[in-house]
Amino acid sequence: MKKILKTGWVGLVLVLLSCQSVNSSKMFYDGVKPEKVSDKFSFTEGPASDKNGNVYFTDQPNDKIYYWDWKTNKIVEFLDKTGRANGTYFDKEDNLITCSDDQGEIWKISKDKKVEVLSKGFEGKRLNGPNDLWIDAFGGIYFTDPLYERDYWVNFKQEISQKNLYYRNKEGKISKLETFTQPNGIIGSEKFKKLYVSDIDAGKTYVYDILGEGKLSAKKLFCEMGSDGMTLDKFGNLYLTGNGVSVFNREGKKIYQIPIPEKWTSNVTFGGENGNVLFITASESVYVLPTKVKGGK
Repeated sequence: MKKILKTGWVGLVLVLLSCQSVNSSKMFYDGVKPEKVSDKFSFTEGPASDKNGNVYFTDQPNDKIYYWDWKTNKIVEFLDKTGRANGTYFDKEDNLITCSDDQGEIWKISKDKKVEVLSKGFEGKRLNGPNDLWIDAFGGIYFTDPLYERDYWVNFKQEISQKNLYYRNKEGKISKLETFTQPNGIIGSEKFKKLYVSDIDAGKTYVYDILGEGKLSAKKLFCEMGSDGMTLDKFGNLYLTGNGVSVFNREGKKIYQIPIPEKWTSNVTFGGENGNVLFITASESVYVLPTKVKGGK
């Protein structure tokens, strides 16, 4: 009986330890600040790392996609005329999937720049303007669809009154999952089976358990902070943006702040050769910050 109890306590301790996030001193280097790589843009967004660690990002007002080449620390133009791409994410085949809000569409862009429109609307109606997305282990796409009316939209008429979170399965069927005040940043974890969604105008970020293909638990409040974009590290710490980058552990406690000398920090992801460089998009500029941790899956 004592042996069983002892084994049980050991198991419980191990479970508790596995739930703890790594200390921030083991995540960031003392005295190392974000390095500005370039400031030649109008508004940067949507960073996503490809299989080689290069980070692609958008300059939405100028309708361009660029990438950061980690080997040279240079910025290279990838594509002009992107459907006004905003948020992006790479699929398993290393195609860049984009929220291209000019016509309320989701695009797939291959490395040789071939474009396929994956989605044009929902139930025959134009989406408001897909903003950010994450691709799950099934090849499905979770994406947010707020409404930010753009100056470049021509003859726009809102056809969907709600601002929703959607799921597009790998066959192309789209389902509405949840309505928010203004859904924005989104990221998920295959490892921890979690999905995080920011309701930016409500000043909140929520978390769901991923229960299956396009199936989520009821949402739970994760923290009292909205976010434009977000990413996760391998320990499950969540990085939110707005006023610099705010880092929260898995319990929703803020553990670190990364100041960025810009009016607005829009998004963040991990990239680089070893996946341990934070790439940060902020207003007209992009930054890199080497860390001690890697991005999560």
